[in-house]
Amino acid sequence: MSNIEQRCIDAGLKMTAPRKVILQVLAMAGDHPSVDEVYARAKEIDSSISIATVYRTLGLFDELGFVVRHEFQEGYSRYEVSSEHHHHLVDLETGKVIEFKDEQIEKLKSKIAHDLGYELVECRLELYGRKIKPDE
Repeated sequence: MSNIEQRCIDAGLKMTAPRKVILQVLAMAGDHPSVDEVYARAKEIDSSISIATVYRTLGLFDELGFVVRHEFQEGYSRYEVSSEHHHHLVDLETGKVIEFKDEQIEKLKSKIAHDLGYELVECRLELYGRKIKPDE
C-alpha cells in the first residue's frame, strides 16, 4: 500500500478501484500530467474509468492535499503527487516541466519574508523560459 493510499484511508476515504488506479497513474508519472493525460493512462489500466471520475478524484485529492494542482499558464491544470518542496521551470516551446531545488533561492525567500516582518509559510516558484540556442 502506498503512502498516499494510507493517507486516503486515514482521512476516511473509501479506496475504490478507480481511485487506486488514479493514484497508481500519478505515482508512476515522470511528468506533471493533465486531467486528460491521467484519464488516458488510467483507461489503459482500467477501461471502465470515466473522465468524470478522474475529474472528481483529482479534485478531491487536491482538496485534501494529497496531490498538487499546478496552473502553468496553459489554460489547464497539471497534477503531481505531493512530495518534498521544489520549484518548476516550464519550457515555453515544449511544455516540459523541469523540477529543481536551489538552496540560495530558499535562503533568499526566507530572508525577504523576514525582512518584511513575516515568517515564510508557503511558496511556489514557477519560471518560464525558452532553451538558449547556440549561435550558428
